[in-house]
Amino acid sequence: MITVEISKHVRTTAIASIQRYFEENMSEPIGDLPAGLLLNFMVEEIGPVIYNAAIADAQTRMQQRVSDLNGDLYADEFQYWPKIDAKRKSRR
Repeated sequence: MITVEISKHVRTTAIASIQRYFEENMSEPIGDLPAGLLLNFMVEEIGPVIYNAAIADAQTRMQQRVSDLNGDLYADEFQYWPKIDAKRKSRR
């Protein structure tokens, strides 16, 4: 099982963002501890949903890229003699 983790710097920035959101949009401000607990909840509860969606998007993109390999990188085989024959015909 994957645990979604955030760095200390990101955590500090996220808590400040939550506090600002509460100041501007809610009737009461929120302190450091409650904002940190809310962040913990959101990371643990909602983080995996976002993570899984990102993984699914990456898988889809990678599958598209892999399926395009044949068209993008395909090299015709045994083309030496047909090219030589075409050159000979064009000289005539």
